[in-house]
Amino acid sequence: MKITYYGHSCFLAEIKGKKLLFDPFITPNELASHININDIEADYILLSHGHADHVADAEAIAKATGATIIANYEVAIWFAGKGVNNYHPMNHGGKRQFDFGTVKCVSAIHSSSLPDGSYGGNPMGFVISCDEKNFYYSGDTALTLDMQLIPAFTSIDFAVLPIGDNFTMGPEDAATAATMVQCKKVIGVHYDTFGYIKINKQQAMDNFKQKGIELLLPGIGDAVEM
Repeated sequence: MKITYYGHSCFLAEIKGKKLLFDPFITPNELASHININDIEADYILLSHGHADHVADAEAIAKATGATIIANYEVAIWFAGKGVNNYHPMNHGGKRQFDFGTVKCVSAIHSSSLPDGSYGGNPMGFVISCDEKNFYYSGDTALTLDMQLIPAFTSIDFAVLPIGDNFTMGPEDAATAATMVQCKKVIGVHYDTFGYIKINKQQAMDNFKQKGIELLLPGIGDAVEM
């Protein structure tokens, strides 16, 4: 499975010929200034919550590509009101089979509002299950014991976790989260974009290494095979 990182919490997963884009925040991100969103192809756009640093480019990319937005009910309907034709609302605990595999929505401890200040529903994470690999994207979240439920229904090959601290888990909590979901590889996201979430990368990697977990920090625009 190929994962391409586009900065902050945005990444693209290529699964069974389909392209899944998560939480696109590219155009406003100075660190991703070399990325042109017009070059990004997407079949699905998965949004963990409504904050601008997770949905900024969702409308433009959805309209350009015809991608289906998968999000909680409130976020999905908000984008429908913006003229996005393809959307699929979900909510916590729900599971749905798509042509690339299964999406299950799991809890995230955070907040959610949309760019215009309207209600963004409850934030959530996603467990993606398919023939290639299974992975967990937590979205923005605190460490929560709910994560221990995930390996009870899905064996996780890798996780995508925030490590920037301040607004989400930091490296220590994220490493603990990885042990809870029982995976040995993590792609770190939601760090360095703003002053509040700048991290010491080596120290972060050491936090994971102490628990026997590999932390991957790809450069913006770089792809990794998982």
